[in-house]
Amino acid sequence: MSAKRCASYYNATIKQESDYPELEGDIRVDVAIIGGGFTGVATAVELSEKGYKVALLEANKIAWGATGRNGGQVTGSLSGDAAMTKQLRRQLGQEAEDYVWNLRWRGHDIIKNRVAKYGIDCDLKFGHIQTAYRPSHLAELQQMFDEANRRGMGEFMTLVPEQDMPAYLASPLYHGGLVNRRNMHLHSVNLCLGEARAAASLGAKIFEHSQVLDIQQGELATVVTPKGTVKANNVLIAGNAYHKLGRPQLRGMLFPASLGNCATAQLPPELAKQLNPQDLAVYDCRFVLDYYRLTADHRLMFGGGTNYSGRDPKNVAAELRPAIERTFPQLKGVDIEFAWAGMAGIVINRIPQLGKIAPNIFYCQGYSGHGVATSHIMAEIMGQAIDGQMREFDLFAAMRHIRIPLNEWFGNQALALGMLYYTLRENWR
Repeated sequence: MSAKRCASYYNATIKQESDYPELEGDIRVDVAIIGGGFTGVATAVELSEKGYKVALLEANKIAWGATGRNGGQVTGSLSGDAAMTKQLRRQLGQEAEDYVWNLRWRGHDIIKNRVAKYGIDCDLKFGHIQTAYRPSHLAELQQMFDEANRRGMGEFMTLVPEQDMPAYLASPLYHGGLVNRRNMHLHSVNLCLGEARAAASLGAKIFEHSQVLDIQQGELATVVTPKGTVKANNVLIAGNAYHKLGRPQLRGMLFPASLGNCATAQLPPELAKQLNPQDLAVYDCRFVLDYYRLTADHRLMFGGGTNYSGRDPKNVAAELRPAIERTFPQLKGVDIEFAWAGMAGIVINRIPQLGKIAPNIFYCQGYSGHGVATSHIMAEIMGQAIDGQMREFDLFAAMRHIRIPLNEWFGNQALALGMLYYTLRENWR
């Protein structure tokens, strides 16, 4: 049985709700995509633009999972960048550093261009600041600033010393910051719903409330739902942490971690302007960080902490309130009107996982909390691969990943211990 949308700010402010039918009967397409989040929907756009017949199957509603529960930040903080660069050197040599650098910003252009092309109303804004939570973080920001300048991105970047931080954030916490005006923030659900409408306008068949029960392998793969089937030349599994398909091949590779988020009641416009004068998205330099921004209607949307047990926290608002009030003492006692959690797909080495479980059954998953931009990059790569352009897909499919044996519970405990280690190390910096 499919589930309703969660009680998030995003879902309360949907501009045009989806209303796609449940799959009933048998259909035949070129490509079947399983999962109606950013990866699945963006790949549907990519392939539909190339002229493929696409069917997209979502168990609940479009943007129901992590796509509709994130912080809405589109930044160049590519997950697993160092590990990715190291592995890519085996295949690309000295080009690896340039490839990863350019990958950081590729999702920005895809999203920006798609929003413009299809007229998607998703509150898209430019501007982000990464903050130094501790003095030791300043060297990291300086290094990032120098790298951006070396690569010709200096016009987008401003390194902010501690004494100038009040012009950017009315918070007592930070020792400096790095502003990036190429980074963006947006309404995630409205973006995904807009992309789904774009795919449908190009001929893609979209089905909600259509949980995939099985994928039968063969020269033509068959995707089975409770009331119908889809036969397709190729299948893409794009459910991330919200599915159990593709076993045993995918077992032990990806683990769900719950990310909490909330939104306050609407703030007086003058208070919102005081707190965040330049309307920037924000996150800090810690390994387990806080991230926040203002919504279009002057709420503070705030996320932070990660629950690696694989279960949602019991009271997201209560867990996040201390961090909100620590960041902005002016908001002590503020009403929190929306609170929600979502499951991110965490990969041990943080490198997105692309591959096949059969010659014509692909998977794409594992953005480790950096999914808004990364999902669009990987969707472009998946669209190319299914179209026969395998170069970039093969780069990622050749990546070495750590597979944790036994069951998912054991993997989550191992992941939690690893994260505790990094958190303790961070606290000693």
